[in-house]
This record gives sequence, structure tokens and C-alpha cells, in this order.
Amino acid sequence: MKKLLQISIALCAMLGGAASVQAQAAGAASVQAKVAMCIGCHGIPGYRATFPELHKVPMIGGQNAKYIASALTAYSKGDRKHPTMRGIAQTLSEQDIADISAYYEAQAAAAGAAPVAETLAPAPAQVAELLTKGACASCHGANFSKPIDGSYPKLAGQYADYLYVALKSYQTEGNPVVGRGNAIMAGQVKQFSHAELKALAGYLASVPSELRTVPQSKFR
Repeated sequence: MKKLLQISIALCAMLGGAASVQAQAAGAASVQAKVAMCIGCHGIPGYRATFPELHKVPMIGGQNAKYIASALTAYSKGDRKHPTMRGIAQTLSEQDIADISAYYEAQAAAAGAAPVAETLAPAPAQVAELLTKGACASCHGANFSKPIDGSYPKLAGQYADYLYVALKSYQTEGNPVVGRGNAIMAGQVKQFSHAELKALAGYLASVPSELRTVPQSKFR
């Protein structure tokens, strides 16, 4: 009887383990299905978008999950105006957004990206003055890769042309298809000319980064 009980326990453990493996595989397949609509732009290194002007689509591998979720929710609600992104975001459930966000946060580490240093070498004097004026480090961290809150993005190493377009969008008002509604960022960027925003974007793009675009194919 004791032997039969031991065999029964062993079989249950084996079946339970198999079920767990199957559940993990199903979960991975589900996430892959959810990100399938993302990889056509965000899975191609250097891929360029043309709206509202020509720029590289942002790197989101290694970005904060909480920020990605916040951005997708804002696109869905129309707080961030972008026809394509809004159309995609509105098809996603809260669970979809959470799964996609977690997937991209973990993606860069899975690809071997190493954490960056906590501090940076001093910025050029002109740029340093702009960074101080905008109090950028107070939210996005001294190395611009460690925001004080996960709902704020990592900026370090992000494409300069994307950052420039994003920063300008906070200055935009009354446009039905372009603009971002964020009172803090709107107040900050309105202090700057476009030339100054471009200088900020160029500097931020040049610093060490944890962000990556991990190549992915639609045909997997």
C-alpha cells in the first residue's frame, strides 16, 4: 500500500509538472500573439515612421513596464493623439496592456543589455543649462535611465529624432491628431524653443542606454 501511494504521488507530480510546462508554453504563445501587432515597427531596428514627421520609432525594449502601460492607456483614451497608436491601443484589454508592457520591459535584459552607470559625465555647458532649466533629472534620474517613478520613461539613448517629435508634441494644442496631454511636461517644454528641444534630444540620445530594439520577424 505504501509503495502504491508513493507511485501515485510521483505520477501526480509528473502530471502536475507537465501541466505547468503546458501552461507556461500557452502563456508565452499568448504574449507572442499580443505583441505581433507591435513588431512591425518596434521590432525593426531603425524603422522610420512618417507621422507627424519622419522619425525613428522609439526603442521600447528595456523601457519601464509601468511607463509603457501608461502610454498605451493614454493612446487609448486620446490623451496622446496618434491615429495608428490609438487604433491599436483601443483593441487591448488591461491584461493585454500589462502583458505587452512586461514583455518589452524584460526584452532588453533577455537580449543581454547591461545596466548603465548611475551617473553621467558632465553635459556640455549649454546643454547642462537646458537640463537644469527643465529639471529633467529630477524626474528621469541623474543618468536618465532611472526615473523616480516607473510611469516616467527612460530617456537615455532613445532616438534623438523621436525625442524631438515627442517633446514638441507636448507644446501642441488644439490639434485633433497630434499632441500629448500632460500638464507637467507641457509646462516644462513650453519654456524651450524648437532648437533647444533639438539640442536636449541630441544629448539624451548620446548617453549610455538600457533601451534596445530587439529584431523580431513577423514570420515566426
